[in-house]
Amino acid sequence: QVQLLESGGGLVQAGGSLRLSCAASGGTFSSYAMGWFRQTPGNEREFVAAISRAGRRTSDADSVKGRFTISRDNPKNTVYLQMGNLQPDDTAVYYCAARRGVVLSVVTREYTYWGQGTQVTVSS
Repeated sequence: QVQLLESGGGLVQAGGSLRLSCAASGGTFSSYAMGWFRQTPGNEREFVAAISRAGRRTSDADSVKGRFTISRDNPKNTVYLQMGNLQPDDTAVYYCAARRGVVLSVVTREYTYWGQGTQVTVSS
């Protein structure tokens, strides 16, 4: 059983930056591909970014390309989401997720473990 704990969310002005962290415990972190998703009230959870087990491959949603960067530090059991040039449309609860295997999935149901989420609010 893997436990995931996100941190780093908060309130930021448009154009600003935040770095989210997700600390994993209870499993072999390097066995899991990791993803970040986000959700706003009344909407489905949507894919943001994913990273392979060793961190050599990443995938980003078109909406965040060039602004967000996913990375991981396996010895620290942590995955990060560096967010830049934030816009009000980026306001959401951000979740990290873990799945076994090599595929960088964009599909929520293909992830097994989820954190509780961290709120990101971008003011205009």
